[in-house]
Amino acid sequence: MAFLANRSVNMLNLHYGLHALAMSGGGVFYAVYLLKAGVSVPLVLTAFAAIFGGRFLIRPLILVLARRWGLKPVVIAGTLVQAVQYLILAHVHGLDVYLLALCLVSALGDTLYWTTYHAYFAALGDAEHRGQQVSAREALAAGVGIVAPVLGGWALVSLGAGVAFGLVALIQALAALPLLGGPDVRVADQAPGMLKASRMGFVLFLAEGWMGAGWVFVWQIVLFLNLNQSLTAFGGAMALAAIAGALGGLVLGRVVDAGHGGRAAALAFTVLAATIVLRTLASHPVLALAANALGSLVGCLYVPPLMTAVYNLAKASPCALRFHMVTEGAFDLGCGVCCLLTACLIHLGVPISQTLLLALLGATGTLLLLRRYYAETPMAETV
Repeated sequence: MAFLANRSVNMLNLHYGLHALAMSGGGVFYAVYLLKAGVSVPLVLTAFAAIFGGRFLIRPLILVLARRWGLKPVVIAGTLVQAVQYLILAHVHGLDVYLLALCLVSALGDTLYWTTYHAYFAALGDAEHRGQQVSAREALAAGVGIVAPVLGGWALVSLGAGVAFGLVALIQALAALPLLGGPDVRVADQAPGMLKASRMGFVLFLAEGWMGAGWVFVWQIVLFLNLNQSLTAFGGAMALAAIAGALGGLVLGRVVDAGHGGRAAALAFTVLAATIVLRTLASHPVLALAANALGSLVGCLYVPPLMTAVYNLAKASPCALRFHMVTEGAFDLGCGVCCLLTACLIHLGVPISQTLLLALLGATGTLLLLRRYYAETPMAETV
């Protein structure tokens, strides 16, 4: 198990496990709690579009901070700011000042965190073990996701939003601790050749962001509505999905590292496309639960080939941070535009389940790009 020899990546994955615990126990209820708080479906999606738009505008600040302090302090800062959003979320009631504050703080926290986290992971990881290191991270996230949604749903119903999201904020803040002993990664003042080096990453994440709007945010709303807007049932559905994801956790990373990334991507996106179609037809709670569980397994299938390509491209680029600034900006653009388009379609009377088909466009684009990447970049066999 040579991929576990990198202590820095192991600690980074431990951090991500705590981050995933907060996401699974609180972040997964983000959209559905807003619905419970009196925010309409189109307005929830518009709020997400606003968050992604804010992220896009704030992102140049990351380069200024990272060049001055290095990557690790900015990842830690993003982790802590993300904790604040849960404290605000508990106070949202319809279209109010708390919803505006939530959009602003979420945009800032997400921008500080995700851009630098991906660059940090890319810099610390090993290209020859990348798929397995990513898979280990995703398996850990899927594992904590088995328990956290059930506890989160129970806490929201039994203890109230203030206590539930307060505990989630504490867990999110504790996720900064494993980062403290990690190495720092400096950011160069100049990085010639970044435009050419980041083109593949840009188009990959533009397609990924477009797909993610329907795959994650719209689907969570559809599932919640299919489960009669029950927070406990929704939490149970997410836990069931995490079990399916954990079972498939570490398998595909080894396939990617052994030089079969193209085939792994084709398998992942074949299942993904079938799942999207199933989700549009899943009007019965049982079908919705099955489609949700299958979606978690799909995540374990497609994240390793996608992020193996992205992290290796980032590490080979003149600057991993600048590379991920480009890719995260592309994700924001794709996801934000698709969220806004979906909100408009729903406002015009299109059934929300049918808008899930928009994700097929992003899925198809991502598959074609990944197959091109792995065809042009053969991976060495893992010893």
